[in-house]
Amino acid sequence: MSNHDILHAFINGQWVRPTGTEMMPICNPANEEVIGQLHLGRSEDVDMAVQAAGKAFIHFGQTSKADRLDLLHRLRVETEKRMEDMAQAMRLEMGAPIDFARAYQADAALGHLDGFISALRAQDARQTLDNGDVLLHEPIGVVGLITPWNWPINQIALKVLPALATGCTMVLKPSEYTPVSAQIYAEIIEAAGYPAGVFNMIHGTGLGVGEAISSHPDIQMVSFTGSTRAGVSIATQAAPTIKKVTLELGGKSPNLLFADADLDKAIPQALEECFLNTGQSCDAPTRLLVERAIYDEVCARAAEGANQTKVGDPASEGNHLGPLFDKIQFDRVQDAIQAGLDEGARLVAGGLGRPEGYEKGWYVKPTVFVDVHNDMHIAQHEIFGPVLVIIPFDSEDEAITIANDTPYGLAGFVQTSDREKAERVAAKLRVGAVHINGGVYQYGSPFGGYKASGNGREGGIWGLEDFQEIKTLHYG
Repeated sequence: MSNHDILHAFINGQWVRPTGTEMMPICNPANEEVIGQLHLGRSEDVDMAVQAAGKAFIHFGQTSKADRLDLLHRLRVETEKRMEDMAQAMRLEMGAPIDFARAYQADAALGHLDGFISALRAQDARQTLDNGDVLLHEPIGVVGLITPWNWPINQIALKVLPALATGCTMVLKPSEYTPVSAQIYAEIIEAAGYPAGVFNMIHGTGLGVGEAISSHPDIQMVSFTGSTRAGVSIATQAAPTIKKVTLELGGKSPNLLFADADLDKAIPQALEECFLNTGQSCDAPTRLLVERAIYDEVCARAAEGANQTKVGDPASEGNHLGPLFDKIQFDRVQDAIQAGLDEGARLVAGGLGRPEGYEKGWYVKPTVFVDVHNDMHIAQHEIFGPVLVIIPFDSEDEAITIANDTPYGLAGFVQTSDREKAERVAAKLRVGAVHINGGVYQYGSPFGGYKASGNGREGGIWGLEDFQEIKTLHYG
């Protein structure tokens, strides 16, 4: 048995064995080998964690901003010590190529921490309104945090850090598919010296632990990141207890490429952004909408770029894609590619099966479909793999109509040399963020979407406010 066995939950400042007996294998998606076992928790463990969090909130919820900032700075010191450990864990358990794991996946732990430290410093917890009343921001209480496997530390940081910053106490259920990096993060919090019961973590499935968190009467808020289908389930489970629910869900983000764009930059960026994290990002620009005048050229160059995109072992340094995280996702992506073929989309790169030379591991071919209609399955459904679909448009209005014709609204991308056009188009896209000419998300900015992409915003002062209640004082 490997030393990657995860056999304990973290409850009330102690590493304890879950009350049940169910185990789950931890697998390396690069070679399909079992690297450890995960001891799954259940609802009884959630009850204990919630009780510990409730007791801890009595004191922690009253701590001063200065004390919470001091703890966050101590957390930063401990985080820096474990950056390589987190990167290697995500390389091993989800197949993130090691350079990417260091520069993006692990980097989020520090980047978001700095963003929340700045936001907490800037937030005025007590404000006097123009009418003379006083407005207070207070921690919401005990919160339940449920995070996914595709950006494991990024999503844990975006939930745990604002909870700690605002004075909330919490129960975290990280993805059962990426428990090694979550375990390291829990060790970081323990080393930073947070009081017992402030942070609790239970590994488990959505059915065994997630539902117990969502429906628990003593949890005041649930923050969830994952699929839209699961988000609907979370909100339904939470409804009877009238708890606050924030959701960061799926996407099918459009990338609008106009004829006046710098194609030498825009086409490689379109592929890189779509294929980043092997396409396993909720805001990935997976629909490339191309103005008709440059359509044929873009299709040809996109196909060439995809065919030149390297796939490789996550343990090897360099710029390449790793495997998908599991057979579950491999099969979903294969089904989506088959659906594109069945619908008559034209395949110009990639396709079914593993790349040449890979008999094991959940590797897929970087894939491009062209001549896609927006009502096709591959244009409407989140594939969560390195699959780009290219759709032509004839006018600015048509491009906006196609872009918004999706259940989702997480992100949009616009490529044009005309800044006025970029602003005009961005204003009409029903999305939470618009990336213009390769602009990227910065730590400290809000992240979230419209429509079926969820509600609430993560990051910066908006991320703090999601974990706070507002109280007003009316003096006589």
